[in-house]
Amino acid sequence: MTVTKPTRAIAALSLVAALGLAGCSGGSDADAPADDAASAGSDQAASTTLTVWVDSERTSSLQGAADAYEEKTGVAVDIVGKDTGDIKDDFIQQVPTGEGPDIAMGAHDWLGELTTNGVVAPLELGDAAGDYLDVAINAATYDGTVYMLPYAVENIAVLRNQELVPEQPSSFDEMIAAGNDAGLESPFIVEQGAEGDPYHLYPFQTAFGAQVFGTDDEGYDATDLQIGNAGGEEFAAWLGEHGKNGSGEFNTDVDGDIAKQAFLDGDAAFWLTGPWNVSAAVDAGIDVAIDPIPSPTDEVAAPFAGVKGFFLSAESENKVAATDFLVNYIGTEEAQLALFEAGNILPALSAAAETASDDPIIAGFATVGENAVPMPAVPAMGAVFEYWGIAQAEIIGGSEPVERWQKLAADIEAAIG
Repeated sequence: MTVTKPTRAIAALSLVAALGLAGCSGGSDADAPADDAASAGSDQAASTTLTVWVDSERTSSLQGAADAYEEKTGVAVDIVGKDTGDIKDDFIQQVPTGEGPDIAMGAHDWLGELTTNGVVAPLELGDAAGDYLDVAINAATYDGTVYMLPYAVENIAVLRNQELVPEQPSSFDEMIAAGNDAGLESPFIVEQGAEGDPYHLYPFQTAFGAQVFGTDDEGYDATDLQIGNAGGEEFAAWLGEHGKNGSGEFNTDVDGDIAKQAFLDGDAAFWLTGPWNVSAAVDAGIDVAIDPIPSPTDEVAAPFAGVKGFFLSAESENKVAATDFLVNYIGTEEAQLALFEAGNILPALSAAAETASDDPIIAGFATVGENAVPMPAVPAMGAVFEYWGIAQAEIIGGSEPVERWQKLAADIEAAIG
């Protein structure tokens, strides 16, 4: 998908003009460059306070940027720590009343719900959009418009126990063979559970060409359902071959805790998971390598990417000051690395991502992430998830794969309408 990138000059004109309005007094020099716009309007905006809701674990990470912004512009930034699980619903409820924040931290896949409820405003990045990883900007874009300042990109990859298997396999079959050669009961482990886990299986599904939706210039097209195509049926057949009645690599009795323990105990050489589980493996003394997800076909196995960032309230009275703070302060290598240190997730800003990738673990996830695709943020994903995991779990458990997959596609299509 493509993203329109307006020139920084246009952003500068908007920024300067609105800073004057934010201060409820005279305007400022319309020819000032974007980077100087905040200081040009500092007298007018001096009484303004920006309120920013963030994950309570990341308040200190943003304080440096907040202090720098206040020192430069006179605009105070109030960093409010909240429980991550409360941010989205509170934002949707409070923004229409005028009680919500100017900025809220969140995940890109909230965008469908946030835009439907009319609580987020477009974010003018200008040429700065080119400073971010492509997957981050694509995830921040909804219906062709950027609504989020991205700060982190997260995807799954294969953790390999290098003591058990020293060499990276090049295919799914080679991975299983390497684990078997190491004498392991479970060469490869991935969580599923009774209701399935399509998030972890999606890389294999994409390798068969069965994306959920097609895309156009504005992003995902929910009217173009791809999950039921011929590639989807091929994936279903393959999944059944590796389920309960086949070779058994996929097992609905294996949940997240069981998968984790199998890898930590050395019973599995390969574990498909995310960066959130790496520290447990390292703490257990495992010599971990991060490998690309081995494909069962000649095509790349592309996982979902989850992108985290900041949304601008549609009802903020300080949109331009908030945009300035996001683009020119949170969108710096220093601020993005501070957020990285708090969460150990690949930064969305390319320069910060390169610096963070000095760590081979981060570099491994970044390499896999080059092929990742954003989790669709369209509202229709709710209908997909309602049926998707259960269908996969039943196929793993022994249901006739193609017939069950066809029913899955029909159920989703009917639900989307």
